[in-house]
Amino acid sequence: MKIRIEISEQNTEDEIVIRCHEITNQIQRIQDFIREQTSRIPNLTFYRDNQAYFFPLQDILFFETDSETVYAHTKKEVFRTKLRLYELEEILPHAFTRISKSTIINITHVFTVNRNLTSSSLIEFQNSHKQVYASRRYYKPFMQRLNERSNYENK
Repeated sequence: MKIRIEISEQNTEDEIVIRCHEITNQIQRIQDFIREQTSRIPNLTFYRDNQAYFFPLQDILFFETDSETVYAHTKKEVFRTKLRLYELEEILPHAFTRISKSTIINITHVFTVNRNLTSSSLIEFQNSHKQVYASRRYYKPFMQRLNERSNYENK
């Protein structure tokens, strides 16, 4: 694989081009990595009581909605956010994926998945008592994303 950087004063914005014979898993991982690195993730503000909290997204296990309010769960605490779930889904990095109509999880914290063929599958997190359920509709894309995570960690 060749890597080349061209500097051109005529360019008004940076552009990354990947030229390949075919899209392999390696090329797809490179594209995903570049997209992740270049995406603009806003600093999210989290709220509890009358206080605003600022901490890295990596600390979030999952987001869930309860009627009108979206909650961000860490290993031990729960915070509110002013964004809707669909807004979060658009701006969150690749490590976050929707698992049900009301939940988006951070796949980097998933510890176990207990599959249930007839209903929702139970998901447990590392070093936390918290659990969520993946609906059958979202189960397959969730598992694909989880397998991608495994592929990244094994390389």
